[in-house]
Amino acid sequence: MLKTSSLLTGGAIAMLVASVFVPVDVAGAQTLKAVKDRGSLTCGVSMGLPGFSNPDDKGVWSGLDVDLCRAVAAAIFDDAGKVKYVPLNAEDRFKALQSGKIDVLSRNSTWTMSRESEFNLSFAAINYYDGQ
Repeated sequence: MLKTSSLLTGGAIAMLVASVFVPVDVAGAQTLKAVKDRGSLTCGVSMGLPGFSNPDDKGVWSGLDVDLCRAVAAAIFDDAGKVKYVPLNAEDRFKALQSGKIDVLSRNSTWTMSRESEFNLSFAAINYYDGQ
C-alpha cells in the first residue's frame, strides 16, 4: 500500500512539474511587453452597448466590458486608468486584434473552435452567458 501511494504521489509531482514548465506563449509575451512599453492598454469594445461598453456625453466609458479592460490595466500598471478604448463593429473586431490595433478584445464575441483556429485566437474565459 505504501508503494502504491508513493507511485501516485510521484506521478502527481511529475504532472505538476510538467505543467509548471510549459513554454509561455511567445505572442502573448510580446503583446504584454508592447503594452508595458507603450504605457497603456488598448482595448477593443463595442460601439456602444449599454451595460457593456457605452460612453457618456463626456466620453467616459462604462460597462462590464470596460470594467474588464480597467481590471487588466490595473493588473499590469497598478492603474485602472491606463487604458484606451477602441470602439469596433462586429466585422472589424477580430481584424483589429490580429493586426495589433488593439491588445485585448472585450466585446460580445461567441467563443467557437472555428474562430480560434481561423483567427489564431486564444479566448481567455467566458464572462457573460446571454442565454441563446
